[in-house]
Amino acid sequence: MDSLLRVAVISDTHNHVPQNLPSLISEADEIWHLGDVCSPEVLKGIEALDIKLSIVKGNMDPYGIWPETLILERHGLEFKLQHLPPRSIESDYDATLFGHLHYPSQDTRGGSRVLNPGAVTGPRRGSHSSFAWLSILKDSSWTWDVQPIN
Repeated sequence: MDSLLRVAVISDTHNHVPQNLPSLISEADEIWHLGDVCSPEVLKGIEALDIKLSIVKGNMDPYGIWPETLILERHGLEFKLQHLPPRSIESDYDATLFGHLHYPSQDTRGGSRVLNPGAVTGPRRGSHSSFAWLSILKDSSWTWDVQPIN
């Protein structure tokens, strides 16, 4: 079953992009960054991939560059992107994606999924640095797969 759209979901670069991250995500159709970029210049290697990049503002990011949240519709599915963990789940979306915690997590609440890819710049709670692949399939089903960064 071929995926219709592959999205690399990253978070918490904190002024550092692991050297191998651009090659790991180079086959993405889109890249979604869930905040805490810190300095926009750090994204030059990712921007050089010339892949559509969507970014939300993290608590460590300068004001006015990126929005606090984004609602992205892809192939009939709606994804809410934000940096901080949601206080409540809005079941209007197929998933809420967030960063901030520095470890991957996934949960289902009220019929909506709540997903965190972990951080590309360092783990917490014994996890590895990581990002996630969001694959939206032709039948509008989708999968979430967290990938460690070595």
